[in-house]
Amino acid sequence: MFKLKFQYRSKVLAALAVSLLYSSAAMAAEKRNVILIIGDGMDSHQITAARNYLVGAQKSLLLDNLPVAATVQVQAVDDLDPTKSVYVADSANSATTLATGVITSPGRIATSARDDKDIGTIAEQVKAAGFGVGIVSTASVTDATPASFISHISLRFCENPAMMKEAEALGGIIVDCSDDLKANGGLGSIAEQIADNDWDIVLGGGAKHFELVAEGQQKQTVLEQARANAYQIVSSGEDLENIMGDKVLGLFGPSTLPVRWQGTDGRTAEAPSPSILRRIDWRLGSVTLPDTMTCEANPQYGATPSLKVMTDAALLHLSQKQNRGFFLMIESASIDKQSHLRDPCGSIGELQQLEESLQSALLFAKSNPNTLIIVTADHGQAAQIVDETSPYSAFGVAVYTPGHIARIETPEGSIMGINYATNDFLMEEHTGTDVSLFANEVGSGMFGAHTSQAGIYQTIRHFLLHSQ
Repeated sequence: MFKLKFQYRSKVLAALAVSLLYSSAAMAAEKRNVILIIGDGMDSHQITAARNYLVGAQKSLLLDNLPVAATVQVQAVDDLDPTKSVYVADSANSATTLATGVITSPGRIATSARDDKDIGTIAEQVKAAGFGVGIVSTASVTDATPASFISHISLRFCENPAMMKEAEALGGIIVDCSDDLKANGGLGSIAEQIADNDWDIVLGGGAKHFELVAEGQQKQTVLEQARANAYQIVSSGEDLENIMGDKVLGLFGPSTLPVRWQGTDGRTAEAPSPSILRRIDWRLGSVTLPDTMTCEANPQYGATPSLKVMTDAALLHLSQKQNRGFFLMIESASIDKQSHLRDPCGSIGELQQLEESLQSALLFAKSNPNTLIIVTADHGQAAQIVDETSPYSAFGVAVYTPGHIARIETPEGSIMGINYATNDFLMEEHTGTDVSLFANEVGSGMFGAHTSQAGIYQTIRHFLLHSQ
């Protein structure tokens, strides 16, 4: 397995270490911080697949060794009838519940089902109480998970001014957020809401959403609007080493940031190929399974700042500010996005980035004892670990998955089968499983064996606003 090179890390880490070394112990004891790390689509199969590949089935990931563990119920409701449950969530409604404690319908960003009311988020509540707020994501900062903490809109697709009225999304779906237009008394698109607000630091992708002209303007783009609102704009890893402004907006790519890993020659999971006889009768013929693959460096990743680099920059910036503490949400977004694309190597590399960010969070918490670290997911995803060759083939018939399978050669010399079979479309779907929660020792006694996403919100709110 190749060694990863983390660009720009040394200076940022050095500055963070100096900051922690000279921080007053009394000030650290007074402040309270929450670091919420969300692995988008990170259910138990995604964690297990990453563990098998990154460290081996007999060893543990960093998150495995956190002292607090629980399962989390993911909930959603029907938009027209909120008394009716929906059993599979999306990132918008599940992140909204983590951010607000309110269960809403898929597609909504911090707004209620049916009546479309804005719901106050934990980021807004703690900011008003004198805490710092940071958002870090490997997706666009306007994407569903980060947006749910720092904006309000009826549909997640309304990320920029051009997507607000009768716009086309996802190859034909017509999107309309007319009620959210500023001209109609709304807050504007997600990008405009970020630019108009006063968040301490927001880092991720999504530059294309800020390059469009803002609503009601003839020439000023959303990015220029953010700059006029005193945001320091950064666009590279080197820029993160020279943060000078009070408010920082970092945009490191046009949309979701490139992932670190890909399958051999860019391969993803593939459908098995049955013989003609097998197509005629399941008891006849044979099947050819996809060739095995390994995980290799994604050439598109290049100089992309890693999630750890962005996390280190956010921790340094937030810890230097004079406030009561901070709330920092960190999202490893492409565990989910690569699973949609049936790309297990992309998901594994992204979960590795989550591990590295968790390491930074734990280092920070070691010197700042009132720091609660929570690692969880927003929903389940399609990837499923299966036998790379069906054991039922021992019966002498060709047995194979009706979906797509990747047969990955792991560093420990075995082959791991990752199966995708939620549909026969171009993209896989979410699943309705429970997800995991992990926390550091500060979270001891805060969670039962089984909790809910609304319960996570309540715990964070109580820790920051009712424990001092």
